[in-house]
Amino acid sequence: MEKKKSSFGETVSGVGKNAVAFFGKAKDTIVKAVDQNDDGSFDIKDVTAIADTIGSAAKTTATALKESADARSREMELKSLHPIFLEDLESTDFSLSKLIRIAEIDKKHAESEVCKGSIGYVSEYKGLRMVNIFLDKVDAFHLSFYPNKDCGVYYVDPGDRDLYIALDEYFRYLRIARVSELQRIAQDLGAKHFRVSFRETKTSSSQSSAKGKGSAKSAKDGISTEGEHERLERDGSKTDIAAQMWFVGQPPQEPVLKYLRNDPQVQTLIDSRMSLNASNHSIYTIQLSNSSGMKESDAVKIDAALKGMKLSGNGALVREAQSESRSVLDYEIDF
Repeated sequence: MEKKKSSFGETVSGVGKNAVAFFGKAKDTIVKAVDQNDDGSFDIKDVTAIADTIGSAAKTTATALKESADARSREMELKSLHPIFLEDLESTDFSLSKLIRIAEIDKKHAESEVCKGSIGYVSEYKGLRMVNIFLDKVDAFHLSFYPNKDCGVYYVDPGDRDLYIALDEYFRYLRIARVSELQRIAQDLGAKHFRVSFRETKTSSSQSSAKGKGSAKSAKDGISTEGEHERLERDGSKTDIAAQMWFVGQPPQEPVLKYLRNDPQVQTLIDSRMSLNASNHSIYTIQLSNSSGMKESDAVKIDAALKGMKLSGNGALVREAQSESRSVLDYEIDF
């Protein structure tokens, strides 16, 4: 049987009924979605509830953003001021620098919220790290300072990690300390006499230069000259007796070394004496640079850093290090 075709009017009517049904369902869904008080209708109360919800969400977002911004600001300030707190001293991540400064608390750290309760801070200049300790918090670090703990810059003693020596006393202090150690070595090894002398090779240089480009001419032949002349003079050595003493003598005992424990000449002396193979009279030459805790290259960095931090840095430390590198101890000992 042939199927009856629907008329255009019936089609339109069907579409209309379907549309009404669709929008009716959509309306129910929308009402359920926005019906905040569950009364089955969308009214002014629902509008108020939605507004409150949106407002609360906005406040939460604003608070979160502010807290995030505050956290970032705090983190940046911590990185900039790098404060040290008492609990940091117990952390395995914290270490003292060889160079330490003791000073009154500065304005930036005193007024910063993130630095409240701090006992110092870390500063860096071109890779050189320095721990700064506030004067009234020095005792918290359990360190010793020579000659005292007044404000100043200190460098670690190479024989005692808990002792810091004032920078302008550093090389003088270590020279005396090493002479004293050589005296104790002589006594422990049972020497009857010893003498220690400082010997420094004095070197001076003078340089003169003359350069020209066409306008600088020899008065004799008018030829253009360009050149540089350098003269180096060696003035010899300066020797000073630092210590000398006579003893009764005694059986040898192993000395406890602090500054000269890695010096090969001193170790040779001790080994030979403890095995009773030492000669009655010996002279050893001990290079000071072998037992110095600060090399010339270190002094250059420190001097430049202190100058950059506007603390000091006038080249005196470099000159002291250079003198140390040219100096030896002549150690004469008799058994």
